[in-house]
Amino acid sequence: MAGASFTGLWRWAAWLIVVLAGAHILLPFAAWLDPQPEIWRHLADTVLGELLQNTLILSLGVGLGVTIIGVGLAWLTAMCEFPGRRVFDWALMLPLALPAYVLAFVAIGLLDFSGPLQTSLRSVFGDDLRLPPIRSAGGAIAVLALALYPYVYLLARAAFLTQGRSLMESARMLGLSPWQAFARVALPTARPAIAAGLALALMETLADFGAVYIFNFDTFTTAIYKTWFGLFNLSAAAQLASLLLLLVGLALFAEQRSRGRARFYSGGKPAALRRYPLRGARAYAATGAALLVLSLAFVIPLAQLVMWSMQTMRGDINPAYLDYVTHTVLLSASAALLIVSVALLFGFVHRRWPGALSRAAVRFATLGYALPGTVLAVSIMLTFTALQNHLDGLAQAWLGQGTGFLLSSSVAALLFAYLVRFLAVGHGPVEGALTRITPAMEMAAQSLGATARETLWRIYLPLLRPGLLAAALLVFVEVMKEMPATLLLRPFGWDTLAVNIFELTSEGEWAHAALPALTLVLAGLFPVMLLMRQSRV
Repeated sequence: MAGASFTGLWRWAAWLIVVLAGAHILLPFAAWLDPQPEIWRHLADTVLGELLQNTLILSLGVGLGVTIIGVGLAWLTAMCEFPGRRVFDWALMLPLALPAYVLAFVAIGLLDFSGPLQTSLRSVFGDDLRLPPIRSAGGAIAVLALALYPYVYLLARAAFLTQGRSLMESARMLGLSPWQAFARVALPTARPAIAAGLALALMETLADFGAVYIFNFDTFTTAIYKTWFGLFNLSAAAQLASLLLLLVGLALFAEQRSRGRARFYSGGKPAALRRYPLRGARAYAATGAALLVLSLAFVIPLAQLVMWSMQTMRGDINPAYLDYVTHTVLLSASAALLIVSVALLFGFVHRRWPGALSRAAVRFATLGYALPGTVLAVSIMLTFTALQNHLDGLAQAWLGQGTGFLLSSSVAALLFAYLVRFLAVGHGPVEGALTRITPAMEMAAQSLGATARETLWRIYLPLLRPGLLAAALLVFVEVMKEMPATLLLRPFGWDTLAVNIFELTSEGEWAHAALPALTLVLAGLFPVMLLMRQSRV
């Protein structure tokens, strides 16, 4: 009886989390109950057209960039043999460790008019020399394309590798050249995977706040921030968030549809592939292209961060920096523990009560990863502000005074935001680990009289430990790098490394922003190394 009540409690807890998480995904649409016509007239007259234009230009530019870079490099490393291929095969994933906002401020620090590159060129060629401005739509597109191409690269590479040797040999037997085989056979077959990677990159583009803010390139994410903190109108910010949510929904729909078609790939063994050898100028061109992308997206930015950090380290490693690190670690560790626990709860409940309904509920609750941090922050602020006002009203009625605490900007609100935003990150590894526990193990435990709690502690947790640790690591690093939600919801005095980077780059202090950025990059290398290990072929 106790076991039944225990599992029943878990089931109700899981459904409560599903409802709370799902409600905050859709909550911005409720803001239209208060239309704010004056604010919208102001936005329509001033920035709304520019926002739509900038968002469209950015999405098209980044989409084209990540497709060309990601598909091209995936084809070279998967299907061709050239000098350095084995290194580039995994090294081209390294830019995933670099947040886009870090790459953005490094690019501006190096390439701006007063940066070292243009200053050196003017000293050689004269003061009239002018390079195209980096603070532009082109600059933002280039930075985001370099930061996000690994999404397309990873999925396209996997698709090319799984096409197998027989498919490409059949194309060659028909007299097709390597380029014709790529264009007529490999590319159409890999199109679902490429489309899925492109959709992920577009969702990240729409969600980006830090990079476009640094470039002073207004999109919906920056407009939400400015409407909230400039016009002090949370309702109008929520309405803007709902428009952005519609755009993200379109990208998410495209990604899900592409993933649904991915099962039509042909199934060959990667080990059976015989790569096409490139020689002479073609080999050097392939090596040069891969090296150029890797240098621009990772090597040069990392080297610049190290140089700036060495210049400023003596003054920047101070009590304030240690506080930023402490706050970052505490929030990230707390969020990792919370999210992995909820992911384990979802997995355990779904295992006990399998079915289409529980599967759909988990899928709905994990949609938060597609939400921009600014949208989620607005949604949670609406809820916690309403709850805080309600509690203050009750306290005023019963005690004659308010509660005296600020619920809307609290650690609880921030942790809940992380839960909704990154539940999918923690759920994936846990769900994968659960599939390796056979039903026979659980049935054997039940036949020996073990309760649900004993089965969890003695069977599930020991076998799930590697998956739980991987999930915790991924969540920890994602929370460390999260900027907009932390910036908008953090309590007073709880600045993190990401918030510190935002404040320093807002003042143009590129060199002083390098140390916290380098800390985030080094931490971000751990999950990337896990990904490399899993994707080695």
